[in-house]
Amino acid sequence: MAHTDARGLAVSTQHARSVERYEAALALLNGYYADPLAEIDAALEDDPAFAMGHAFRAGLMVTAGDGTAAPLLRQSVEAGEALYAQANDRERRHIAAARAWLDGRFDQALRQYGDLVMDYPHDLLAIQVAHLCDFLLGQSSMLRDRIGQVLPHWDTHTPGYSYLLGMQAFGFEETHLYDRAEAAGHRALDINRRDPWAVHAVAHVMEMQGRTDDGVAWLDSRRDDWASDNMFAVHNWWHLALFHLEAGHTEEVLALFDRYIARPLPAIALDLIDASAMLWRLHLRGVEVGQRWQPVADDWLGRGAAGYYAFNDVHAIMASLGAGRPDGAAALRAALDTAAQGEGTNAAMARDVGLPVADALIAFERGEFAQTIELLLPVRLIAHRFGGSHAQRDIIGLTLIEAAIRDGRASLAGALTAERAALKPMSPSLQILVRRADACRTSDQPQVRAA
Repeated sequence: MAHTDARGLAVSTQHARSVERYEAALALLNGYYADPLAEIDAALEDDPAFAMGHAFRAGLMVTAGDGTAAPLLRQSVEAGEALYAQANDRERRHIAAARAWLDGRFDQALRQYGDLVMDYPHDLLAIQVAHLCDFLLGQSSMLRDRIGQVLPHWDTHTPGYSYLLGMQAFGFEETHLYDRAEAAGHRALDINRRDPWAVHAVAHVMEMQGRTDDGVAWLDSRRDDWASDNMFAVHNWWHLALFHLEAGHTEEVLALFDRYIARPLPAIALDLIDASAMLWRLHLRGVEVGQRWQPVADDWLGRGAAGYYAFNDVHAIMASLGAGRPDGAAALRAALDTAAQGEGTNAAMARDVGLPVADALIAFERGEFAQTIELLLPVRLIAHRFGGSHAQRDIIGLTLIEAAIRDGRASLAGALTAERAALKPMSPSLQILVRRADACRTSDQPQVRAA
């Protein structure tokens, strides 16, 4: 007897237990809970010919955006391809999309997952994988519009509906529709309060609007919903630390870093990105972070995944620079350069954004602030091309402002801080930047450290 999943889509297995375990794994993935890989591996142990199980496992590896996941991705793709004769159309297309990603054709993989979403609008796995790939490839409008494509086919009774609203909230936020984003996030949480992606989407709104106190209160009040047994918790801790940093609460930032953001080796790529980005923000402010850079740099340098995804490589270079390891930064930069000369989607991401940002960071650390400015001024306009969110890519703008101040570029520093002040209320951190930019006009000496 053929089976269907919880949303009525055909699954090519004769084992009802396989479908049950697939649904359990999917629910874990939707909410970033526990360990969906262990759940789907258990399903595949029971039924090695479960094609949708291999498709799920492949999709999970795709969304990692991490070269260390490539061997597991290959394993899942090849196992799925071996089952083509008995798999249905949807399952074969999932595996083909994952194959494109494995081969470095990230943009083609996303198109294929997107086609699946349109043809099978109840395919929640395809929707979530496409949504996360939109994020990895910087396709901000599709973070919003891909969910818009399928919502007419869903209602509150469709299993997983609330997760779509959480994804839509993030898409609205990344396209500056802040009121709609916050409303969608709250609707998602009214249905399922333990949706860390929806919590995170609302936090992004508050970050973009400069609502620092609201952001702290929001994340603190919902800690029980996102902070335990969750793969996404570190990123929400990072957001909480970001609000405290903007408020000037440096000691609280360091405490949050030590307790929640710094991870034991080996950490997942997303957690390493958060650690690197937070320490670099502190570095720009002249905050002494002690030995905190060292384990982060160790982890990046020990992964053997440089050259896979430019966004990761840039954060790895930050860590090596912060740890005082120019040789490590040079090795990572060489891998990024090799990737830029190759083929596939990451080659373009590395050429257009990764290498200029990496070279700007290296120049900044050498005190070559004019070169930092020369590299970052044009690339900031196209930085979305190598993925991440507005909040994550803000590190480019912050580095550019700091370089302008330290180089005594009064007009540029004043323009950049005014640009920032036009978008957000004046926070303690922004007040400091504005004062320092103003001081450039009355001083012939570059400012080397943050106030």
